[in-house]
Amino acid sequence: MQRFLFIGANSDMAIAAATYFKQQGIEVIGLSRTECSNEYSQSFQISGLSETDFPQLDGQIDGLVYFPGSVNLKPMRSLKEVDLLEEYKINVLGAFNSVKAYLPNLKLSQQASVVMFSSVAVQLGMPFHASVGMNKGAVEGLVRSLAAELSPEIRVNAIALSLTETKMTQRMVNTEDKKQAIAQRHPLNAIGTLEDVTHMLEFLLTPKSSWMTGQILHLDGGMSGVKK
Repeated sequence: MQRFLFIGANSDMAIAAATYFKQQGIEVIGLSRTECSNEYSQSFQISGLSETDFPQLDGQIDGLVYFPGSVNLKPMRSLKEVDLLEEYKINVLGAFNSVKAYLPNLKLSQQASVVMFSSVAVQLGMPFHASVGMNKGAVEGLVRSLAAELSPEIRVNAIALSLTETKMTQRMVNTEDKKQAIAQRHPLNAIGTLEDVTHMLEFLLTPKSSWMTGQILHLDGGMSGVKK
């Protein structure tokens, strides 16, 4: 039986994916700062994302997904250094620490895969996305570096999203007019869904992507590659 570890397990994306994988007979362990939902085979409540915050786990981990992130859309003049540093800890240091903490478990697997999340804002210059672009750009650098260091035993890839409808992004799509305006910015005239993310995770976490590492896969309605 495959065994996955979801960090940031109470995010909408994590819960949707955990529900799907549970139906496929895959064991999913959840780590979250708040009590995890029932979709997880086993769960742990953690106090933070520092090196000492991760509980020790026994046995192999076949897939690790790091979900924590932030959506801080502000003009440069409104961004404070303390906020940028805190978001760096969430987006980048937490991802690094989680892989480091569970590296022994990942090495026990015959086909280990790590997945992180980036943003279309790294490739496209977008106003008010300085914090997102900085932090997710660092995540992409981390993905490529770890992919090189940990191959061939462990694959490391990332999903670069455009706006996907979750609780975190609800204020951006809380009216039909807002939703349509954002959808029309994408060549496919649609906003990302939780199902879209789950299907991409299934590809990256399973042997379906066994010949892929160090890649940033753009799940963005065509925004990064097609001019509308």
